[in-house]
Amino acid sequence: MTQRTISWSGEVEKRREELLKHTQAFLQIKSVLDPQTAQAGAPFGEGVAAALDYVLQLCEAAGMKTANVEGYAAHAEFGQGEELVGVLSHVDVVPEGDGWTTPPYAAEIVDGKIVARGVLDDKGPTMAAVFAAKIVKELGLPLKRRVRLIFGTDEETNWRCVKRYFETEEMPTYGFSPDADFPLIYAEKGLTHLVWRQTLEAYERLDGRSGEGTTKTDSEVDAILHSLEGGLRMNMVPDRSRAVLQPGLQSAEALAEQYRTYLQQHGLTGDAEVEADHLTLTLQGVSVHGMDPGKGVNAATELIHFLAGLNLDERAMRFARFVDSYLYRQHGAEALGLAHDDPEMGPLTMNVGIIRYASDGEIEYHINIRYPHSHPYERWQPVLLKHLEREAMTQEVEDHMLPHRVEPSSPLVGTLQRIYTEQTGEEAYLIAIGGATYARSLDQGVAFGPLFPGRADSAHQRDEHLYIDDLLKATALYAQAIYELANL
Repeated sequence: MTQRTISWSGEVEKRREELLKHTQAFLQIKSVLDPQTAQAGAPFGEGVAAALDYVLQLCEAAGMKTANVEGYAAHAEFGQGEELVGVLSHVDVVPEGDGWTTPPYAAEIVDGKIVARGVLDDKGPTMAAVFAAKIVKELGLPLKRRVRLIFGTDEETNWRCVKRYFETEEMPTYGFSPDADFPLIYAEKGLTHLVWRQTLEAYERLDGRSGEGTTKTDSEVDAILHSLEGGLRMNMVPDRSRAVLQPGLQSAEALAEQYRTYLQQHGLTGDAEVEADHLTLTLQGVSVHGMDPGKGVNAATELIHFLAGLNLDERAMRFARFVDSYLYRQHGAEALGLAHDDPEMGPLTMNVGIIRYASDGEIEYHINIRYPHSHPYERWQPVLLKHLEREAMTQEVEDHMLPHRVEPSSPLVGTLQRIYTEQTGEEAYLIAIGGATYARSLDQGVAFGPLFPGRADSAHQRDEHLYIDDLLKATALYAQAIYELANL
């Protein structure tokens, strides 16, 4: 059998039921980071380890050689040759959040779509890549290079998986990650995970306040803010926030009514609950991927925008005004002076992923900034630090990934563009993104699907879904890509 006689979509269709069965079973494993069950061989928890075991067992059953690198990552390999083609995907998923119309780990099929946390990012594409490799192997096609499916386990947090993996494992000659968009992503912005903190002691030293703490009493303010929390991950727009206040000049009932009016006027969803000695405010936002925060509704900053209009205790007032001035709907970090737009990679973006406030403790922010190669970290970081210094805040760089770009004229890019056009009949235009895919962990790596043009991106959102037809189409594209890259 030659490549010209292969119907890649036909081969996928022969395995349709098996592919769907394994995809659903894979999605039913809750593979969210769980430090409570972390142990040797399962550094990110039992659920993530179970998902990794599942996919490795499937590859072993297909006759591939597998290796597990201390539970951080693993691979499945077949073929011959000195050089290596890599396909990098991940088995971990972000937390499910609230508001699903079907159970997030049931992997139900609804209107031609599989609905589950991780079906688009990245367990559906992972299974597509596995079956693509199975097709190439089962057809007995000749290969000049080995093919290696590499599975990460910590992509949604700090990438400790691939960092550990490539300490001891070889770098592929070419590779792709099925974890973004079609037709092809050749460039990715730089990405930082910044943690800002203000301790109570640092606040009290601010402007000579040492020893004073909160100077206004509850008879001088509308309310005292005791706590606020919103967000789960730096790379997700928060969809829930909660603030607890002690009423002062205004009664709890009056504050609650004022808040409900605010929600109605701004088209927001939330509630105000009056209890014996405090008031709890909640707000429901819209969570989207942190690379495009303007498409979501940040529950934390929207709630703080309301608080900034109240007469609060001094620390809370300063906190609320800082957020309102520099973080509220500031998706391009304009007020901080970081804004920049690049004609190739697009604008710098900022996501406020987590905010926590404790009146008797720390204020903490988890900020995700994604920047184009023409606006390097070294240029904008000093500008940002000046703002933090004025608020007695420290910064920890929890993670930093440099921008990544593969030359459009490279054989890798050209081959995948041609394959996409051959199978879809559509133009294989090139894309630069703000997301971070495993492609950037490769010397020569790009992101290739699974989201087709025109489809809504439901990654990191409630009711995350992937059309079955798209899963099948992606599998066919990956099969031809594996075969041709292994014979370049």
